[in-house]
Amino acid sequence: MEGFLALMIPIIALSIPIVAIWTKHQQKLAEMNISATADATAEKAAQYASHVSELEQRVRVLERIVTDRGYDISTQIEALRDTRAAEDMDSGVPLQTNREERV
Repeated sequence: MEGFLALMIPIIALSIPIVAIWTKHQQKLAEMNISATADATAEKAAQYASHVSELEQRVRVLERIVTDRGYDISTQIEALRDTRAAEDMDSGVPLQTNREERV
């Protein structure tokens, strides 16, 4: 029994620093993982904020278009249709019925 105890004392004495080193290493790995996750989350949040900002600007423009000068969408759509219809009619080749012949 005394031989066993004499053998265990150095093994335990060497195991304590090994466990301490391993624990410190695990702690550093956990800190690095947390840091990487925080950086990725911050980057995603910045991208999201940028996207939201762009969408807000677009909505502001649309609101300004709709509310400025009593904007009437249906009237303008009809005006565009009338313009296109007139362009389609004018796009033909003009006929010349009075043609002088050269000799």
